[in-house]
Amino acid sequence: MHLILKVFLVIRKKIFFLVISVFLINSCVNTETKNYSKPDDLSSDFQTIIHQGVNREYVLYVPNSYDGSFSVPVVLNFHGFSGDAYQYMNEADMRRLAEAETFILIYPQGLDLDGSPHWNACPSGGDNKSDVDDFGFIETLVEDISSNYNIDLERVYAVGYSNGGMMAYGLANHKSEIIAAVASVSGSMLDCTGPTSHPMPVIHLHGTNDFDLPYNGNNFYNSVQNTIDYWINFNNTNPEPVVNFDNSGDITIEHYVYDKGNNSVSVEHYKYIGGDHVWFMSTFQGQNASELVWNFLSRYDINGERSF
Repeated sequence: MHLILKVFLVIRKKIFFLVISVFLINSCVNTETKNYSKPDDLSSDFQTIIHQGVNREYVLYVPNSYDGSFSVPVVLNFHGFSGDAYQYMNEADMRRLAEAETFILIYPQGLDLDGSPHWNACPSGGDNKSDVDDFGFIETLVEDISSNYNIDLERVYAVGYSNGGMMAYGLANHKSEIIAAVASVSGSMLDCTGPTSHPMPVIHLHGTNDFDLPYNGNNFYNSVQNTIDYWINFNNTNPEPVVNFDNSGDITIEHYVYDKGNNSVSVEHYKYIGGDHVWFMSTFQGQNASELVWNFLSRYDINGERSF
C-alpha cells in the first residue's frame, strides 16, 4: 500500500511540472505572436465620408513621424475585386514605409456588388461593374484628407492590386489632375483611356503565370505589353528599355526601364517569371513590391521628376 502511494506521488509530481512547463512555453509563444502580429505603432483607423449620399469607408494610416509641420505625400492603395481594405492592408502592407518616409497611407474600401466589393475603373458606361461613382469618391476623399492634414497635393499617388490596379489606371486616365504617378500590381488597364493632363509615371508589376489577368491578355483584358506600350507612347519615353534581372531569389525577376520621357518621367515594368496573381513578396535586389512601388513613385510629383 505504501509502495502504491509513493508511486502515485511521484507521478503526480511529474505531471505537475509538465503542466507548468507547457504553460510557460505557451505563454512565451502567445506573447511573441501578439506583439508581432499587430504592433501598436502600426495601428490604423477606419474612417467614413459621405459621397453622393452614400457612406464610403477607408482605412487611414497616419505615421507617428507626421507632425503637420510640413506637407507630406499621400498614397492611395486599392484592393482587388471582392477585397476587404483592412485585410488587404495587411497583405500589401506599406505602413513601415509610411513611417520611415513620412507619407499618409489610405486603403479605400470598394462598395459591394452582390456581396463583392469592387472598383469602377472607367467613367459611367459598359466597362464598369456598377453605376457607383468611384472617381468622385476618391476626389472627395483627397479633398477631405487635405482639409484635415498638411498634405502635398502635387504628390498624391495611386496604387492598386488586380481590380485595384485597374482603378489606379482609371485615375491616371480620368483624374490625372489629382494623381502624380501610378502603380499596378497584377492589374490591367481597361480600354477607357482618357484625357490625361500631364506626363504620367507608371510602374507595373506582373507575373507570367497570372491566370486571372493573363500576362499576354485575353478577349477581355489587355496584355501587359499593350499597357506598357500605351504609356511609352503617351509619355514619349525611350522605346528601347534598359533591362536588368535578379535570379537570386525564389523566382527570376526582369526589370524593364523606359526612361527619358516628357518631364523626365519613366515607365517601368517588373516581370515575375512564373509569378501568380498576387501582391508579390519575392524581392528584386532586396526590395519587395511595396518598396519597389514607393521608391518609384516618390521620385515624381505632378510636374514630373523631382529635383532632390
